Amino acid sequence: MEQKFKSGFVAVVGRPNVGKSTLINTIIKQKVTIVSDKAQTTRNRILCIHSDDACQIIFLDTPGIHKPKHKLGQFMDEAAFSSMKDIDAVLFLVSGNEKKGPGDQFIIHKLENTKAPVFLIINKTDVMNRGDVLQKITEYSSLYPFSQIIPVSARTGENVEVILEELKKILPEGPKYFPEDMITDQPERLLVAEIVREKLFRCMQEEIPHAIAVYVDEMKTRGNAKVYIRMTVYVERESQKHIVIGKNGTVLKKVGQLARQEIENILGSPVFLDIWVKVKRDWRNQASALSEFGYKNER
Repeated sequence: MEQKFKSGFVAVVGRPNVGKSTLINTIIKQKVTIVSDKAQTTRNRILCIHSDDACQIIFLDTPGIHKPKHKLGQFMDEAAFSSMKDIDAVLFLVSGNEKKGPGDQFIIHKLENTKAPVFLIINKTDVMNRGDVLQKITEYSSLYPFSQIIPVSARTGENVEVILEELKKILPEGPKYFPEDMITDQPERLLVAEIVREKLFRCMQEEIPHAIAVYVDEMKTRGNAKVYIRMTVYVERESQKHIVIGKNGTVLKKVGQLARQEIENILGSPVFLDIWVKVKRDWRNQASALSEFGYKNER
């Protein structure tokens, strides 16, 4: 009997910095969403697509759910919660080596409104012992009727294939929504901007990265087949601008070097990055600025 093709949409939710983007990148086997050890790295809802001969699973990588302090934070929470509507399954990710907090309880409360099966994914088993894993399973299983509880290490890939196997069992028969070679719905300009933002996170230690937006002003191929990309890094204060640039331009130069190689791998051609830094005061609380920088929630 011929096996029916399955497809569906799976929301990935959790508190900031529990490893949602790392898990998605591991599943897709390519880097699709940016990863940082700083919380609230992901700002938009991003579709990441896994395709094989038997199924197509569209993962919705969402911003970490947190108590918003500004309009950008409100946007991020709305993007995460809206992802739990009209989906086929939810992966609720928790960090196994951290104590359960109010944020986890808040998400569990929100999950009570979804009719889709919810998988609890206990991440970071590579830094846990068996007893700790069993304790986490016991602790969370009493809080919600999870369809599955799967301990994994998103960083090493341990047990990640189990998530795919279990999802295939519960997903409905359906069409192939996207071409097989498509791994994300994000346009190249946004991917380029996100790569640069990730490198800024990596190169700066202060709290400033959360006040940073990156916008691609121009992206075109020149006669020598090199892609010229002019982009602007927006910060909220003049003092932040100096830190982003660095003494004698050292920080911005390092960001450019790190980003260029990754962007060239994505575009498949040499790249010239032209990065500028500008001040746009309090942009995280301006609806017009949020819209301009691409933070638009779908209703």
